[in-house]
Amino acid sequence: MQVKNLITSLTLVASSVFSINALASDTIKVGVLHSLSGTMAISETTLKDTVLMMVEEQNKKGGLLGKKLEAVVVDPASNWPLFAEKARELLTEAEVDVIFGGWTSVSRKSVLPVIEELNGLMFYPVQYEGEESSKNVFYTGASPNQQAIPAVNYLKDELEVERWVLAGTDYVYPRTTNKILEAYLTSLGVAKEDIMINYTPFGHSDWQSIVSDIKKFGSQGKKTAVVSTINGDANLPFYKELGNQGINSEDIPVVAFSVGEEELSGLDTTPLVGHLAAWNYFQSVETDSNDEFIELWRAFTKNPERVTNDPMEATYIGFNMWANAVTEAGTTDVNAVEQAMIGQEASNLTGGTALMNKNHHLSKPVLIGEIQDDGQFEVVWETDSTVAGDAWSDFLPGSKDLISDWTAPLKCGNYNVQTKTCSGKSL
Repeated sequence: MQVKNLITSLTLVASSVFSINALASDTIKVGVLHSLSGTMAISETTLKDTVLMMVEEQNKKGGLLGKKLEAVVVDPASNWPLFAEKARELLTEAEVDVIFGGWTSVSRKSVLPVIEELNGLMFYPVQYEGEESSKNVFYTGASPNQQAIPAVNYLKDELEVERWVLAGTDYVYPRTTNKILEAYLTSLGVAKEDIMINYTPFGHSDWQSIVSDIKKFGSQGKKTAVVSTINGDANLPFYKELGNQGINSEDIPVVAFSVGEEELSGLDTTPLVGHLAAWNYFQSVETDSNDEFIELWRAFTKNPERVTNDPMEATYIGFNMWANAVTEAGTTDVNAVEQAMIGQEASNLTGGTALMNKNHHLSKPVLIGEIQDDGQFEVVWETDSTVAGDAWSDFLPGSKDLISDWTAPLKCGNYNVQTKTCSGKSL
């Protein structure tokens, strides 16, 4: 009798475990790793909502592989070590199949060892400094050759800029991007004394002395511009101080890499009018697909005034490619999906098609926009065709000989074409 009861109990326990596992596999879990508080919430909250919208739309189409998608949202709170903790939580506790997240490069760098250790899959939707290629990350934002280099070329060729202020927030993305830009400008024959570099902490608000230095630097009889990698909520007081000191876009134009429609939404844009931004997408671009996306976004947020921006488009492209890759692979297994992602194509919102390359970076168009008084951008320049994102810069000595190719036979993120060796992690 006791043996029979024991067998019955074990059967019930096994049945219960099976039910839990069956329930866990009932959905495909999508991790959302964006700051909902802290200094970067101004930018990242919108991307959280974008992923939720994409999940909802995919579920309306029937989900994937016969399963519904379930979003799992966490808040790393603009705290870079917390990004790593939350990524581990998503992968080990929530057991998500994919993560969409990050904004700053320091947040991505924090997540990288965790996602590689646990063999997760992450889509990173924001412009960044390059100098990286991981089997576990797809970079759907711009690398420097898709934003920073074209922006400098525009300033040089169209506005005849000769002196350069490289102003950024003090972390890895601005420092590495400016290192690339300094090397690039030097290769063009720009003298060292014609390049000014300045860094400020996150959330910096007292710009009076720095803007005064910029004004002085720009008063030497040579056309001067600011190339801005200032990130987050420090941008508004920076532009405001430019206006306070009588500097407008005619005097010293600013081209920004982290100021988009969301950052300008609801602000007094008077001090910013005429300044520039370089992105791969602007809301003002007139295409049917963009009109549909804007309409979908405003319906989802129930706000007819909500704006769209470049990292949203990068999220949109990445999500659609991931969904296609899962369908083609017939599984959410990371290794299978990673290989299925390479060569994926998806419509972008500015017209044409984005392509995922062997280095896990997209081919996308590059656009320069001028800030208008309504917080939108007028496109003043764009590339004739798409530009393939480089994982490694051609202008840094330690990088110019490196390529990234995650297909056979290389399957390496940093293959040295001179030594014929893979100097980092390979698949």
